[in-house]
Amino acid sequence: MAEAVVSFVLESVRDFTIQEAKFLSGVSQQAEVVQTELQLMQGFLKDADARQGQDETVRIWVAKIRDAAYDLEDVIQTYGLKMVSKKKRGVKNVLRRFACIFKEGVDVHRIGKEIENITTRISELRSNLQKYNIKELTTDRDGNDGESSLQLQERLRRTRSHVVECDVVGLESNVEELVMHLVKDENRLQVVSVWGMGGLGKTTLARQLYHHKEVRQHFHSFAWVYVSQRFQERNVWEGIIFEVISATKEQKQEMKDMTDDEIAKKLFRVLQKMKCLVILDDIWRIETWNFLNAAFPNVETESTILLTTRNQKVATLPNRNAFLHKLQPLNDNESWNLLEKKAISERADVDLGMYTKKRELGTNMLQHCKGLPLAIIVLAGVLARKNTVREWEIVHENVYEYIRKGIGHKEEYEGTIKDCRIHDLVRDMCLLKAKEKTFLQINNSLQENASSMAAEATQFGKIRRLAIYLDENADRLVSSRDETNLHVRSLLYFLPQGWMPKSIEGLLSPLKDFKVLRLLKVEGLNEVEVELPSEIGNMVHLRFLSVINCNIKTLPPSPGNLVCLQSLDFRVLNDDMVIPNVIMKMKQLRHLYLPSRYSAKGKLELSTLGYLQTLDYLSSEYCDLKNVGRLTNLIKLTISLSTSLQNMEEIIKSTGCTLNYIRSLIVFMDNNSCEEQAMQIVSSCRGIYKLMLKGSIAELPKELHNYPNLTKLQLWRCGLKENQMGILEKLPNLTILKLIGEAFKKDTKILVFSKGGFPSLQFLHVSDGLRYLTNLRELTIRGMLRELHRWIEEDGEDFYKIQHVPSLVIGEPSPYF
Repeated sequence: MAEAVVSFVLESVRDFTIQEAKFLSGVSQQAEVVQTELQLMQGFLKDADARQGQDETVRIWVAKIRDAAYDLEDVIQTYGLKMVSKKKRGVKNVLRRFACIFKEGVDVHRIGKEIENITTRISELRSNLQKYNIKELTTDRDGNDGESSLQLQERLRRTRSHVVECDVVGLESNVEELVMHLVKDENRLQVVSVWGMGGLGKTTLARQLYHHKEVRQHFHSFAWVYVSQRFQERNVWEGIIFEVISATKEQKQEMKDMTDDEIAKKLFRVLQKMKCLVILDDIWRIETWNFLNAAFPNVETESTILLTTRNQKVATLPNRNAFLHKLQPLNDNESWNLLEKKAISERADVDLGMYTKKRELGTNMLQHCKGLPLAIIVLAGVLARKNTVREWEIVHENVYEYIRKGIGHKEEYEGTIKDCRIHDLVRDMCLLKAKEKTFLQINNSLQENASSMAAEATQFGKIRRLAIYLDENADRLVSSRDETNLHVRSLLYFLPQGWMPKSIEGLLSPLKDFKVLRLLKVEGLNEVEVELPSEIGNMVHLRFLSVINCNIKTLPPSPGNLVCLQSLDFRVLNDDMVIPNVIMKMKQLRHLYLPSRYSAKGKLELSTLGYLQTLDYLSSEYCDLKNVGRLTNLIKLTISLSTSLQNMEEIIKSTGCTLNYIRSLIVFMDNNSCEEQAMQIVSSCRGIYKLMLKGSIAELPKELHNYPNLTKLQLWRCGLKENQMGILEKLPNLTILKLIGEAFKKDTKILVFSKGGFPSLQFLHVSDGLRYLTNLRELTIRGMLRELHRWIEEDGEDFYKIQHVPSLVIGEPSPYF
């Protein structure tokens, strides 16, 4: 559990610091140090997790690790989101701007101290590993001995001196300046520190220096050693000696038999005797340098050590004569030059117009890279496989996701599990484990054991997830202001049917006390009209917000501040719902559910939601359908056509590329004039797995049988002609067919099912049921499954549903099933 939490937090913090690098520059140093501490802890958490059930002390230790990890994520993201919000608002007044700058400085200092305090907590916990006899365990996915995630990262990041990179951009002046310092003749150890954040190109710069002609002529021997976070000083010392003296097999064996002190002394003498350049790549911690430095002579040597580090304190530590070189991000021109070399230069077929457009798109995308060569190279790797301008536009619309993951494919959509049933004993066991590990707190009333909650939270970690089951006597949602509320990340309410609070005024306002909430679910509050408080816009950490089936009339503008929100379920009951044009600010949205009836002032702007995968209830009256063309990740779409659209062909043309990716499509037609537009939309979604049509559409698209993926089809009040069954039965992969409320015309007398039709059909649903077809005169059933046949025989349990049919023929069951 703790291992999973730490891994999750590390990934979350790493992604966030990459995304908001320029806003976190003031505390990036502290953030990297604390991440290193957590990474060093990871390997021991397997053993700790396994033992906490038997050892109460270890359980408390694990809880403290878990809390420290969560606190780190809260501190970094709260500060980062606050800075992002400030920069976006801007400050016009000069005096106010100076005040803000001063306050920002105070904030940076305060947050830096908070992160350092968390680092200290983690370091102290790590120092107790031996006390509790907790061991480092590493297993691979199959449970065998293998690499930890930190070891894997180190192996992937391990550098080699012989690798010479092509297309290096922006390092010319850095190389020139550093070569000048490296070739100085000194009679004492010279240390050159190259410092900068991850991805800036420190290792690349070190390689350029290592292979530089003047440098190779100046020094007699060379060594390149990658220093991992989990280094052993002896291995580093041996690595330097082996390379500097070009050690033979016999010399290596001889050194293997030496003690650590003997190895350190040997390296000391070698560096004094020979004129060496030693590269120590990627030193993370001050302690690392202090350990290694014992083997380096300070005087009477012409050797030089060049180290690369992300840690400023490491860079400034070595000695008074150390030269510190801070590596800067690439400027705009250098960034474009690097991107062009990697993504465009080798192509001979790029015309001027295409190049100009790609440069415009590329320049915009590079703003997300913040001048980091590593991010630019990842982006270039994606763009190098994209030939057309349209493909570049698609990457441009989702640029951060491409940079973060370094991939550009879409996962195939084949439906997902909607629910899962478990035995009540298994459920009880899960709840018991959740309580033991302080994963989830369940309250069956607001008054339930508040004091014991606080005591348990103090001993076994803070309450982070809270589920509240209100009883009928509850008069409010939140009992009182509680210190535990400050740390809650998930808050779920389960309301009794027809629950009525004593007072509706400010009913939801106390929720503002949950400062770091990620998930909020308040559903079924439908007996009274309630108001969503504007303070909800301050819950900037929210990822999931659901108020489904609540009686809410308006959505305030403040949720536009929820820049991290990924799922918004606003399927409320009020038909007069007014939605302000703020959803466009929620650029991280993946799933958006709007009410089936709503209004807006003008058209809602949705084209900014590049990550959106689910859009439920796109109204043609209050939304611009052209926006769908910008939603390149969309796979589930529900659309309501309430008015006839004159420019449908233009809309289809602009959205065609996106509609091809739709996998689930629901179309509601509020009047008969929308049939043609609905069919144009259906005809453009050739990749759909699921299709639902509601409203009058006398005829289906004739090419529907060419939809290879269509497996589920619902027809609701369509009034189809009876000959349309011929189209339906030709669908090769259709497994589910639902005919709901006059799917065919009222006067339909005969539906013909041809031999060989519906080759894959497994489930047929007629919503009204055969027993409600009171005018049915003839029914013949043959070749059914034996089990189904038993149900409809004269003494079968379902015979009553068809016994009213005057001419009823029930033939023999299938001999094959």
